[in-house]
Amino acid sequence: MDSALSILSKKKNFKENHKLKKMKIALFGYGKMGKEIEKIALERGHEIVLKIKENQEYDVSKADIGIDFSVPNAALNNIVSCFKNNVPVISGTTGWLDDLDKALTVCKENKGSFIYASNFSLGVNIFFELNKSLAKMMKNFIDYNVELEEIHHKQKLDAPSGTAITLAEGVIENSDYNSWELAPAKDSKKLKIIAKRYDNVPGTHTVNYNSKIDQISLTHTAHNRKGFALGAVVAAEWIIGKKGVYTMNDVLNIK
Repeated sequence: MDSALSILSKKKNFKENHKLKKMKIALFGYGKMGKEIEKIALERGHEIVLKIKENQEYDVSKADIGIDFSVPNAALNNIVSCFKNNVPVISGTTGWLDDLDKALTVCKENKGSFIYASNFSLGVNIFFELNKSLAKMMKNFIDYNVELEEIHHKQKLDAPSGTAITLAEGVIENSDYNSWELAPAKDSKKLKIIAKRYDNVPGTHTVNYNSKIDQISLTHTAHNRKGFALGAVVAAEWIIGKKGVYTMNDVLNIK
């Protein structure tokens, strides 16, 4: 964990940090997240060479790295285009994972480099591991029912969030639940996810264990988008020069 913290605490001034090589970045998606990524990338001394909106033609070959925070129906094309041009990809777009196997196949065929994460925040990735550990501890306590709640801004297109799905998968692999579904869950074997949308909420995720006598809750609250954007840029810096498919656990050295 120390290595992850040291990476994220590097000085903003790129010139003072000789370990970082300047990257030419292609940004897929130029909404709120894209703009936050651009800001942090520039602060760390990198260059944005493409800002791609949906259905826009582009030449990604001039980029060193592609960072995809686009929309579900554009993500696969963006990612495949990068692989075919020998450009590593960092993807945080959610709602397209039915096509993930296709992306992984093209990555392998082209000896590409790829990191997908439902959430790039350091805190959230620690939260993922705590969630798995708690699920393992609670598996034999049958008096507790589990439910997940996620709250986001009204502009978020998918529900539940990718982060909530990752949390659900962490519970499912360490419990007797066999899948998840949006509330109200009708099957006791399916983990219930409650998705709420309000104004100006970057993201709050809670895992609740409820019994008749008490409740155990694990919550992560994002105060802004900076943590997500910083994690994506750090992942991009980390993957340069590597080949294969990785996760944020690799980036952050979380075992």
